[in-house]
Amino acid sequence: MTEHIELNTNDIRNIFLDKYKNGEFRTIGNEVQQSRTVEIQNAHFEVDKPWIIREPNYEYYKREQEWYLSKSLNVRDIPGDTPKMWLACADKDGFINSNYGWCIFSEENGSQYESCKNKLIADNHTREAIMIYNRPSMQTDYNKNGMHDFMCCQNVQYFINERNNKKYLDCIVNFRSCDAVFGFNNDSLFASFVLNKLADELSKELNDMIISGKIFWNCGSLHIYERHFKFLT
Repeated sequence: MTEHIELNTNDIRNIFLDKYKNGEFRTIGNEVQQSRTVEIQNAHFEVDKPWIIREPNYEYYKREQEWYLSKSLNVRDIPGDTPKMWLACADKDGFINSNYGWCIFSEENGSQYESCKNKLIADNHTREAIMIYNRPSMQTDYNKNGMHDFMCCQNVQYFINERNNKKYLDCIVNFRSCDAVFGFNNDSLFASFVLNKLADELSKELNDMIISGKIFWNCGSLHIYERHFKFLT
């Protein structure tokens, strides 16, 4: 798995900078309202730090993680002021689809975290240890009751791998779409939180040291919106 990933977050940043300097833009929106993006399609790289363009707002991430762990699907339950981004995605009552804590920890979504952990406990070499975030009904659920929230994370797959006579828990994160300036930061921090939590629990369950390992990111569209081009100068 690890031999074929050569790019890291700094490499991805440099690709974005080159595309921006060369004027390689992708237009999004409709005839009434359009804007440009710098986009990398089919992006795949190792997450060696939790940011690509600018460092995370850790204070905000802590609030978002608290909300994730509450499993609430209402953005008004985010501690502190609700970010405009979440309000824009929500329906008129504040509900969304993309609480990633709900996705993996709730029974409503199939207890993805526990199912994945149990797969790894039963078979350290399994290829079936997957937390499935998305669902087929997203094709219509994304705009239910006036919301606009087509979930970005598809799934995360976990492997126990041996390196230098030690066991590591690595994961492959698969995203439909990801904003490289703000979204990636919070998403990669949550992926790291889940990886650490899972490695710790597996170590106890297996009575064997499982070290939190590498995160590999696959994304159909990794992009920077025009309003964030200022971070590329």
